[in-house]
Order: sequence, then structure tokens, then C-alpha cells
Amino acid sequence: MRVEDHRGFSHFTVARSKNGIDDWEIDRQPTFAADPVNYPEEIYGIEDPRITYIDEIGKWAVTYTAFSNSGPVTALAFTEDFHNFDRVGATMPPGNENAAIFPVRFNGRWAMLHRPTSIMQGAKANIWISFSPYMKYWGEHEVLLYAREGGWWDAYKIGLSSPPIFTSDGWLMMYYGILHTTSKVSYRLGLALLDLEDPRKVLRRSEGWIFGPHELYERTGDFNDVVFPCGWVLVDDEIRIYYGSADISVSMASAKMHDILEYINGCPGV
Repeated sequence: MRVEDHRGFSHFTVARSKNGIDDWEIDRQPTFAADPVNYPEEIYGIEDPRITYIDEIGKWAVTYTAFSNSGPVTALAFTEDFHNFDRVGATMPPGNENAAIFPVRFNGRWAMLHRPTSIMQGAKANIWISFSPYMKYWGEHEVLLYAREGGWWDAYKIGLSSPPIFTSDGWLMMYYGILHTTSKVSYRLGLALLDLEDPRKVLRRSEGWIFGPHELYERTGDFNDVVFPCGWVLVDDEIRIYYGSADISVSMASAKMHDILEYINGCPGV
């Protein structure tokens, strides 16, 4: 989980639970802290870890956002035990965040989702996909999912939430959308389904949002009206979503996977 210290800098700390719901044991010291001496892009801290187990290499890939005066960049590290970490370093230039790696190769290449943000006025923040033969240098960049136009709940900005998860119907992707009104900014969640063989193909996309700020701890905090997941796990048929609530606490919500798949398969094709 991302933890912000009293200086205002963020790091990652591991919390462990036998059932994933309660009785959490939290590391007393930062588990994975910024290393600005060797990685200057981390001088302002690190945020938003998204974790994928890569069976081919027997390691967990931790994608995260590093901050410096150049802005946010996507970065990557590997671990086998969540005690020791091997950094790859920055994977994209500044102005990039919300990254996660698929757990398998596609035609010999690894695929990563991420979200670049343009400084050009009026430019949309869309979700992109990129490829790499060995997860160091990334290319073949293209837009995967566009922020919609007009009054949609995801018309202002979108970004990846939890890493894509394998289902028999396709890669299930959760993303957040932002609608910027005159009075406030709200973060809500939607779904998309990607082709199993070619994740560049979006099969279906939810028209409406499926989860949004409702409880008081989601509506009021350091950043009001925000639900922001970076991880989910599948336990039998239950999908558990772990998310930041108004940037002050970590919460969990759950749903039945068969209900989610029934819903997304009933959404319009793209």
C-alpha cells in the first residue's frame, strides 16, 4: 500500500492478512522506499503500486509512479518475497502514470498499460498500450481507450485502476474516469473487456460507471469524492477490490465475478 509520511513523501509498506479482510500485520518500516540517489526520478516519492505475478520468471512485477520536478514517470521493480526488490527504473518519459503489466507475453512481447498526460490545453488523458521484448525498453505505443466526449462520467480523464485480470471471456480491465464539473471533481470506476490474444482490441466497454464514492470516508478526506483502486484479487468467484478512499484510508469492496462478466458482456461492443 502507498503510505505518505509526515514530510509529505510517499513510500510502499506491506500489510499482510491471512484472509485479506482483517487482522492486518503492517511492516513497521517502509518496505520499499524511494531511492533518489540512484534513481533521481523518485526524489519526491513513489506512489500507486500495481502488482502482477509473472509466472514465466517467478517474480512479482511492481509498476509504480515516481515523482520529481520533471513530473510523474512510470517505473518498474521486481520482487520474489516483498522484502528485496530489483529496480528496472523509469519505463516511460515524464508525464506518464497508472501503469500495469500483463502477466503473459503476446507474440513474444510483454504488454503494459499506462496513461500519458499532455500539457496541451484541451488534450484528453487516454489509456495507452505499449510493448517490450524484455520489459526494459518499451515501444509500439498506441491509444487503447479514449476518454469520451461531452457529459459522460469518464469524459474528462481516464486511467487504469487495477492490473488486467484473465477471464475466459477476455482480459478484464477496471479503469477510473473523471467528470470535471464547475463545483467538484469525482472519480468513478468502469470496466472494459480486451481480447485474450490481442489486448489492443477492446471488445466491450461499460457505458455507465459501476462503483463510485458513496460512504462518508469516500466523500470527505484529503481528496474528496475519490475511489481509487490499484489492486484486486480473485478468491473463488469473489473479486475483492482494494482501493484508496478520499486519499486517507484503504478500503475493500467485493462482487461476484460471474455478475461482473454478465454485466460487461451485456455492454455494447466497441
